This record gives sequence, C-alpha cells and structure tokens, in this order.
Amino acid sequence: MGKIKLTVAYDGTDFSGFQRQPGKRTVQGTLEKLLTRVTGESISVIGSGRTDAGVHALGQVIHFKTSVPIPTERWVRLLNASLPRDLLVTEANEVPLEFHAQHDACWKHYRYTIDTSSLPDLFRRRYQTHYPYPLSCVRMQRATGYVLGTHDFTSFSAARAQVKDRRRTLYRCEVKEVDPGIFSMEVVGNGFLYHMVRILTGTLVEIGAGKISPEEMGEILQAKDRSVAGKTFPPEGLTLMKVGYTPWSGKP
Repeated sequence: MGKIKLTVAYDGTDFSGFQRQPGKRTVQGTLEKLLTRVTGESISVIGSGRTDAGVHALGQVIHFKTSVPIPTERWVRLLNASLPRDLLVTEANEVPLEFHAQHDACWKHYRYTIDTSSLPDLFRRRYQTHYPYPLSCVRMQRATGYVLGTHDFTSFSAARAQVKDRRRTLYRCEVKEVDPGIFSMEVVGNGFLYHMVRILTGTLVEIGAGKISPEEMGEILQAKDRSVAGKTFPPEGLTLMKVGYTPWSGKP
C-alpha cells in the first residue's frame, strides 16, 4: 500500500464545493469516482481543506492510498485524460504513509480579485468579483496591518461556523492594484475560518470605499462579533493559490 499526493487545480464555478455531497457535483467526489475506476479499488480522497461552491484553486493538495503499482510519473497524464475540463492534476508525488494533506499543512495562500470597472470583463468574470465603484488601495493597505499576526478572528467568521477555537495566524495580508481598476488581495495564514477571507475582503472593500476608516479594522477585530464586520463577498473572486508543508518563510 502506497500513498500518493496530488496537486490539483479547478474552476469552481460549476462545482458544489470541494467536499463530497450526495447528488451534487464536487471536486472530491469527481476525483474519487475516477480514481476508483482507474485503480479498481474504493478510493477515499483527503484534501488540505474544503473550498466553498464557486471558489477556485490553483494549488489544492489531496492524498489517497492505493496498492496499484502505477509509476508516479504516470498519474498526471493518466488522470487528466479522463477528468472534466474544469479540473486538472498538475503534480503527483509518492509520499510517506504518515503524510496527511490536511493535518500536515503549515500555511495556505489565498487570492481574492476584484474588478472595479464599469462593466465586468466577459472573459474573466468567473474569476474576479465585479464591484463597479472606486476603491482606495492606500486605505485598504493601511487596514491590513491590524489583522497580521495571531488573533481571534470571530468577527471574520461566518456565524454558523462550528469550530470553538477561532484563533488563527495571518503571515501576509496585502492589497495591490495589479492593473487599472483590478485589485488583488493576497492572504497567507496557518488556517482559515469558514468564509474568513471573503468577510475580510468585504470589510476591506468598505474601507477602500470610504465607508469606514482603516483604523476601525482593529476595533472590528477586537469586537469578536460577526455583525460589525463587512459583508461576505461572493465566491467567484477567491482562489486557493498554494498549500505549504514547511514553515512559512515569507515567500509563497
């Protein structure tokens, strides 16, 4: 019995999220169905974490066990030959049996992209959220400093989140205007609460729009109250860029 680690990318638009759900099209379910057919074994896929419906990934990591002696270098081509067009395996590695895609993850890098143009970009609208109003990158960047480090992020967690410990560490939170009217928020942390990046984005947008001051970000964080933060931004602008399995070194 061996263990295989795969890095996968997907366009989340037409998936009901990563986690398998009866009667719904999910990333986990699609991979398990194909791997079971390819190996002839009942394959269970473990991911580094769940992504919501509509959220994308360039660097999601999964692992599975199999006794079928397929050479590691063949997995990528073998699986991509049968996967749908919105799901792609980009890398395959054999890993020790004790490796765990979720428990061994040290950090995750997410990117949220916003288009403030008057009209959405027809060919990119699946991957960036359209918000046709001016934003101040300077104001948003001033606010990010308040959330760096280790904090209780209850204010930035969906009210129905089940976890009790809501302390997380953010190593990086940076906003840039990468093209005229296109804003990118890069967030790296040791873990994320349910909807955390999307709520953080919604709050930063309110700051960038001048609705609240950058300094209020600190007050929102300290309040530990979901109702004082911004709205949850839509899923299409969010992409899981990379999952790291060594301690954060300052570079994704």
